Amino acid sequence: MILSTGQRTDIPAFYAEWFANRLKAGEVYVRSPYQEHTVYRYTLDPSVVDCIGFCTKNPEPMFPYMNLLQEYGQFWYVTITPYGNDLEPRVPDKHHMLEVFKTLSGYVGIPAIGWRYDPILLTEKYTPEYHLRAFQTMAEALEGYTDNVVISFVDRYQKVRRNFPELKDVPHAVQRDIGVEIVSIAHEHGMIVRPCAEGDWLEPYGADCSGCMTIPMFERAIGEHLDVPHQTKGRKECACFLSNDIGAYDTCPHLCKYCYANNDPKRVAENFRAHDPESPFLVGNFEEGDRIIDRSQKSWISGQMRFF
Repeated sequence: MILSTGQRTDIPAFYAEWFANRLKAGEVYVRSPYQEHTVYRYTLDPSVVDCIGFCTKNPEPMFPYMNLLQEYGQFWYVTITPYGNDLEPRVPDKHHMLEVFKTLSGYVGIPAIGWRYDPILLTEKYTPEYHLRAFQTMAEALEGYTDNVVISFVDRYQKVRRNFPELKDVPHAVQRDIGVEIVSIAHEHGMIVRPCAEGDWLEPYGADCSGCMTIPMFERAIGEHLDVPHQTKGRKECACFLSNDIGAYDTCPHLCKYCYANNDPKRVAENFRAHDPESPFLVGNFEEGDRIIDRSQKSWISGQMRFF
């Protein structure tokens, strides 16, 4: 099976000690975001967890615990954008994050790490020209450390509109100009662009529009073929494998203004205060009335030989 950690929050950046404790304990409990007293239990055993998927803006706090991950397959996406603390209040310095990315690439290898330059949004400060200059600089720095970069243009979800009301959609003509140039720059630095839920309109220019976190990408990361019993779909535009996430919404203190996973900054602060690194839950603990459901888990590795 594949375990996800980054669809709801940034576990490596803010909850690395907790996750390390969960790996040592061999299990984790996840409260359903839709049914308050439904709790899922996952076994954290490399015999059934074929790969752990990470999405983070700062993997560095996880570095002291990388030895705990050695027996697991891993796939990492590290988001590095050109925004300042006006949009990303608690994201560390981007020049430092480029060096952290290189370090992580050394730990896990190029097939197991990708760069996310998303979402792309426009303001008076963050113009198309600004993005292209920033992408060029970052691509130069990351050449040889990844061959995969994801881009997307900002989506104005209800949560985003509430927390960032002045945000505007990026016109499609501008998306095209930025996207085509980014594909070209990426190719110059040995990277393939994978648009995230943007359709296939960049495919004629050299992008791979098959998805940004797909089963073939996990297979490449771990060097094994996976017989996946089902595919959990998100948005209709999304081709990625989305399932078994152990995070929780309203728990990411990065507080990025464009974030879709945080509903209310005050709630984020409350949840962060309620976090206990020793708890089997990311936030809180067992409650009266909880119904514990053991997730069905087994290895999906088929044993079929793969060539990469």
